Amino acid sequence: MLKAGIVGLPNVGKSTLFNAVTRTRKAQAANYPFCTIDPNVGVVTVPDDRMEVLQKIAKTQVVIPAAIEFVDIAGLVKGASAGEGLGNKFLSHIREVDAIVQVVRCFEDADIHHVSGSVDPIRDIEIINTELVMCDLDAVRKRREKLAKDVKRGDKVAAAEDAALAKLEPQLDQGRPAITVELTKEEKEFVRPLFLLTSKPTIFACNVKEGDLATADTNPFVQKVREYARTHLACGAAVISAQIESDLVDLTAEESKEFLSALGVKESGVGGLIRATYSLLGLRTYFTAGEKEVRAWTIHEGDTAPQAAGVIHSDFERGFIKAETVAYADLVACGTVAVAREKGLYRMEGKEYVVKDGDVMLFKFNV
Repeated sequence: MLKAGIVGLPNVGKSTLFNAVTRTRKAQAANYPFCTIDPNVGVVTVPDDRMEVLQKIAKTQVVIPAAIEFVDIAGLVKGASAGEGLGNKFLSHIREVDAIVQVVRCFEDADIHHVSGSVDPIRDIEIINTELVMCDLDAVRKRREKLAKDVKRGDKVAAAEDAALAKLEPQLDQGRPAITVELTKEEKEFVRPLFLLTSKPTIFACNVKEGDLATADTNPFVQKVREYARTHLACGAAVISAQIESDLVDLTAEESKEFLSALGVKESGVGGLIRATYSLLGLRTYFTAGEKEVRAWTIHEGDTAPQAAGVIHSDFERGFIKAETVAYADLVACGTVAVAREKGLYRMEGKEYVVKDGDVMLFKFNV
């Protein structure tokens, strides 16, 4: 299962958000730095309205949604790459995740301590990114030093790896994340073993006060984060209120709906953040639907039908013959599989078919 790490400065709402996302209270949340030391881990289901529609069509009581794993990582501080605030330990935790959700404080509150003494989300982002970049720069330089002898004696593989790293080093030295550097497929393979922190896709979670969620688009802090993320880091931002999400944890679905309605919002920010993180990881969903269950299966964008079948079981991929496939929108429009077949919308796809998000599939295989 792919992992998304929740990071940020101390006291920006990371642990509160983690508890909300995972619907637990596993992570300690307190008004002082480093209340989280060891990472908390939770499996999160991906909200998908299509599941309920397919459940009615399939006439089943069992629904199994897609899921990803969230990891609550302790707050980083300036100097983390040099070991400040247990920085080396915390950075190693980030190295183990597939994507980063960076929580940024976008509200003023004199009662909640800020590690830098004031609220400035762009400064906070740059503190975190600087530490990640410096850690990566150190890793690249050390690797190039190890390669130097092999390059000097004419080792072609070493020379190719060094050339890839030579593209990264000056960019990292200028403070640019590795993910913004254009590399060929071969170069990416050379760089992959370093598990560079800034090569991971990132999304910013703008944490606003309870009363500001409905008007977040006009929040100057949120506007600054969105613009900075778009122009400097080629990534996006989602708006959440960690405090609201914390309040929702103990409410029923109906109570949550009423609570959010009173605040002037239709959906909590967590649902959108989970979906955005799922998309950020390059993940897509296809479904299987029958009387036994409706289930969402997670694949990567660009996966073929046999690869999608292999997510269910390796035998399905090894013995793949064909995939009976119908698009979600077509199935819903028809109302039943039988009608979709009659209209020619339920089709057979072979090994070269690239699965689309929302496809409803049934695999034929022989082992």
